[in-house]
Amino acid sequence: MTRKSESQLRAGAYASSVGAALLLAACLGIEVAHAQAIMRTPTISVPSRTPTISPSISARAVSVDHGPHVVTTARISARMATNPVLPYARYSPNLYPACTAAYRDADGECLAQANGSGDGSGKSARKSAGKGRGNNTPVAINLRSFANEFVAEIDSALSLTEADELARRHGLRRVSSENFPLIGATVGLFRIADGRPYETVRREFAADGSVRSLQPNFRYVLQDQKSAVPTEGDPAQYVLAKLRLPQAHTLAHGANVTVAVIDSGIDARHPELANSIADNFDALGSSEGPHIHGTGIAGAIVAHAKLMGSAPEARIIAIRAFGGTTGSAESSSYIILRSLNYAAEHGAQIVNMSFAGPKDAVIERAIAATAARGLVLVAAAGNAGAKSPPLYPAANPNVIAVSATDQQDRLFTASNRGNYIALAAPGVDIFLPAPDGKYQMTSGTSFSAAYVSGVAALLLERNYSLKPEALRMTLSKTARDLGSPGRDDLFGDGEPDAFAAVMAVPVDSTTPVAAASGTTKREDAEKRRDDPGSRAIEQPSLSSAGDKATVSQADKPAGR
Repeated sequence: MTRKSESQLRAGAYASSVGAALLLAACLGIEVAHAQAIMRTPTISVPSRTPTISPSISARAVSVDHGPHVVTTARISARMATNPVLPYARYSPNLYPACTAAYRDADGECLAQANGSGDGSGKSARKSAGKGRGNNTPVAINLRSFANEFVAEIDSALSLTEADELARRHGLRRVSSENFPLIGATVGLFRIADGRPYETVRREFAADGSVRSLQPNFRYVLQDQKSAVPTEGDPAQYVLAKLRLPQAHTLAHGANVTVAVIDSGIDARHPELANSIADNFDALGSSEGPHIHGTGIAGAIVAHAKLMGSAPEARIIAIRAFGGTTGSAESSSYIILRSLNYAAEHGAQIVNMSFAGPKDAVIERAIAATAARGLVLVAAAGNAGAKSPPLYPAANPNVIAVSATDQQDRLFTASNRGNYIALAAPGVDIFLPAPDGKYQMTSGTSFSAAYVSGVAALLLERNYSLKPEALRMTLSKTARDLGSPGRDDLFGDGEPDAFAAVMAVPVDSTTPVAAASGTTKREDAEKRRDDPGSRAIEQPSLSSAGDKATVSQADKPAGR
């Protein structure tokens, strides 16, 4: 009986202790079952819950202390969601994104994979997290390319009906396709029509025997700093003195040199551009009116009323490749290809490209073919700042990449840097024409590139036979050094000296030069300068990093 009583007393005491423990847990608000689950499963897969945190934060989150202080998954998620770290740390709506070194490939290009950001995969970013660092870039695919679109080189023997059938077999719609003599290929733009995942369609389409190559339809943006506000007035253009344009214009005005401006719409009726637009091509097939960016770019080259461009007598092929009537217009791989093809097929000698995008196989191919035809290619370095990887087409070795400076010869803070920078030209607070007869004050590497395109036109008027590499070397060796002595990644070889460059080019006696006849009229030199007896300048190699530093002072222009 005594033993039975003792057993009952022990059982009661145990039940009381358990009840007290449960009561204490309830008072402290601890979810007992949840805490026990954590204690039983010490390995917590946090990345799958927080797809946007950085790898370093993920590593700290996995190390859960199972000591006296129990950390629940709810607390981990809340703490980490407070400061999400995205790999694209610096970007703005009208700029191509920059990224840190950890998120670049071997070419310096920002990594981006198909994910839940509009690529048609049907997967949310949350579900795909933790499967590789490329999936930690939810903004990249939208900024780099157009969702659900492919640019494909297809069998040139296919008719349009057969191309449509090819598209239908893979759940695609053929938006457009045409033969491009520039690259000797038939290229089409295709769009996913049945909602299937992007990667699935890409693999199947690329495996078709009628498809020669396949890539995304990359996105390109104009390189102005911001949407400029048109203003009235006629302030001084400091760029004229910086580039010594008035002195250069005593020798050349760019007469009978054709510059293709691949940009947004240009207001050909603006007084600054009167009689300067020789040809128009709308690669978009749009009905939009003129745009502030394209009009400003054309003005930087050929303005000749209240303002003065760098080559006021040059002829412009106005190629609309960027759509949008306000702010930052956009274009794509396919449209840029159409534009380059038109420029090369219609007599352009210089191509101005004041836009930027990623490294793009089809555009790289078109750039190489354009350069092989002897066209001078000039591009804006980009406005993505110091941490940006190289942007294209400026980073292509066939292109003269131009960064921007201000009135004090300081680098524009948003300007890209890199060993591909060839020259630096004024691009901050630039006064230019705007649509409807107005004017604008704006900034960006776009306008720096346009001024250099105009200076190149002066050199070609001086000597029509000048080869692109000889022209580039002339600009490089006559440039005014900026920044640290010698060539650098901010200013390249320095700021162009238009007068010194024109003086350095021997006059081609077989070509009519406007300055020699005392007139600047375009009709003075209508005959194309293709005499087989024309003297050609020896073509030097591209300048190396040390070229500028080794040029003797006798080769440099006199200080102002």
